[in-house]
Amino acid sequence: MKDDRQNALQKHLQLRARIVQATRHFFIGNDYLEVETPVRIPAPAPEAHIDAVASGGWFLQTSPELCMKRLLAAGFPRIFQIAKCFRQGERGRLHLPEMTLLEWYRADSSYLEMMNECEALIGQIARQVSSKNMISYQGSEIDLTPPWRRISVAEAFEKFTPMSMDAALENDRFDEIMVEAIEPNLGQSQPIFLYDYPASCGALARLKPQESRYAERFELYIGGLEICNAFSELTDPVEQRTRFEREQERRRNAGRRVYPMPLKFLDALQDMPEAAGNALGIDRLVMLFTDAKQIDEVVAFTPEEL
Repeated sequence: MKDDRQNALQKHLQLRARIVQATRHFFIGNDYLEVETPVRIPAPAPEAHIDAVASGGWFLQTSPELCMKRLLAAGFPRIFQIAKCFRQGERGRLHLPEMTLLEWYRADSSYLEMMNECEALIGQIARQVSSKNMISYQGSEIDLTPPWRRISVAEAFEKFTPMSMDAALENDRFDEIMVEAIEPNLGQSQPIFLYDYPASCGALARLKPQESRYAERFELYIGGLEICNAFSELTDPVEQRTRFEREQERRRNAGRRVYPMPLKFLDALQDMPEAAGNALGIDRLVMLFTDAKQIDEVVAFTPEEL
């Protein structure tokens, strides 16, 4: 029997394929090497709020980040990957427990240069799949013409909420206010980079040299959707171990599983050059170009259909 939902999704899935092809074309044209790293790993990055899916004593990757950074350390200057990633318990209008991430890393680069590359990537995808620099998403006309607006996290709290960023952190309301009051307002007429997150919100990011209370991290928002998460990479293995230990303790205190320390990653970090990296959600990018309200509209199968 023909599945009516899959049949109805044909146009969206065809556009999804074109977006993936355009993505590969961009990176190959900019001297990036496409790589593949293992999906099943012994130790994910121990981030406090991301739960990995267990797999026979190991784990399905929540991101290809650790292995890709080991390749950077081994001397690969520009790499990208379109990978399946898995996160326990993530399900909703914008979330799936199995998702498709585009990750790319570039040596001798920073988060500021990564913002420029985001503009170039999404602009090229738009031109290839729609021949224009405008998209319509959920009633908003969004102009993709660069340069895109950039606003710090502290400024966003001042603009959109009555509470300062520092007060939100002190009252453990940072994530709540971000989701409810700030994110829906971002990128409604033009994409916007939200940058300079509090240091506590960048477990693998380099801190700003002159303002160590901030991490050199940004997220890109288009039409109220978070599209990617990027940062200048932390390359100090001692500092990275200290942060991982802190994240492990937070997981322990929250009653969550504490993952093994990724020792081979930490060993490789001492050879890693200064670099920037980015993780972009392919599923959400396709949502934008198809004007889809729910992530279910841009994947061939949802978990409930399997």
